[in-house]
Amino acid sequence: MIMAFGKNARRVLLVLMVMCATSTAKRPAAKEGAAPAPAPEASASEASGATGIFDITNVGATSDGKTDCSKELQEAWKSACGAAGQATVLIPKGEFLAGPLNFSGPCKGDVTIHIDGTLLGTNDLPKYNGGSWINILKVNNLVITGSGTIDGQGANVYTKDPAEAKAFPNSLVLDFVKNGTVSGITLLNSKFFHMNIYMSEDVKIENLTITAPGDSPNTDGIHIGDSTNINVTDTTIGTGDDCISIGGGSSHIIVTGVTCGPGQGISVGCLGRYKDEKDVSDVTVKDCVLRSSTNGVRVKTYENAVKSITASKLTFENIKMEDVANPIIIDQNYCPEKVCTAKSKSAVTVKDVIFRNITGTSSTPAAVSLLCSDKQPCSGVELIDVNVEYSGENNKTIGVCNNAKGTAKDTLQALACLA
Repeated sequence: MIMAFGKNARRVLLVLMVMCATSTAKRPAAKEGAAPAPAPEASASEASGATGIFDITNVGATSDGKTDCSKELQEAWKSACGAAGQATVLIPKGEFLAGPLNFSGPCKGDVTIHIDGTLLGTNDLPKYNGGSWINILKVNNLVITGSGTIDGQGANVYTKDPAEAKAFPNSLVLDFVKNGTVSGITLLNSKFFHMNIYMSEDVKIENLTITAPGDSPNTDGIHIGDSTNINVTDTTIGTGDDCISIGGGSSHIIVTGVTCGPGQGISVGCLGRYKDEKDVSDVTVKDCVLRSSTNGVRVKTYENAVKSITASKLTFENIKMEDVANPIIIDQNYCPEKVCTAKSKSAVTVKDVIFRNITGTSSTPAAVSLLCSDKQPCSGVELIDVNVEYSGENNKTIGVCNNAKGTAKDTLQALACLA
């Protein structure tokens, strides 16, 4: 073609080559000692997480621990929940103050909340309006992980009138969550429960640290209610209330490798307090250590029960007690507010409960207390290889059994009080 058209054709080809080179040219390298050329500014989509990572600082969150970052956290969640595929809300190192957060689904893809910094719950209590702090609702395939902390800053409410406590917020709530994992993080000084799991299924809780003062009221570590297939593993909990409490409507719950103390132990219940409660079944607590807690492994039912429900197939095994008060206890006369009448009797049935290979020391003479109702006696209770001894001086270890039916095998003779 060039041969045929001569100089004109060569001019056209030269122009095209120059245009192509200009359009694809890179920035020239900076001369030695010169300031580098400024990088191009990120687009809005890149700043908000076009790669699937939604960093809250990219939408304006300030890590000074004083500026309210609720809006930025909500914006990051909205973007992540609306993204297809894998998305991550990133809370980087730093302290981020926040009020009530509502992370609602369903989401288009799978969302991870990665916490490396510290979330601080506001102490402006009216903002919670009687609700919880971090609410996660109707989200499937959720992951919460990282090395950071959810700090409820509860010290400011621990000295308030106990009657006000029910209005204080839980720190982290999973409602209607399916297939979730919470791992690695620390939950600290919640104003009420540290974690509340409700109407959820197939949730794994692992490698958490949950901490509050031993005298902080109503600061349960993990409460589980109306949920199924919940596994709590390798977690350390020390609070002012139950380390773990398992409420009505729960089934197929496994707690393993938990260290508890201070606190009120690992409990099934309190049961029978509310008219819409459902049965509890298939609960296993194993390979745990309890240290200086006010109870060990416990089943508690409300003395003034308003609903007849059943707690059954409960197994507590391979548990080590270290100076624990009431290491093994079934209490069907539970009435913490002391408002129950003398004529009230538990309407909750407790049956098929196994205590196996439980060892260590008790800080109270009664290492076993099976305090069952004469209206609804406990049945099918088994004490197998139970050897817990009172650590005090000049007192004998005893077992107390009221209206409890079952068997004892290879158990310290003083504790074998079952009929």
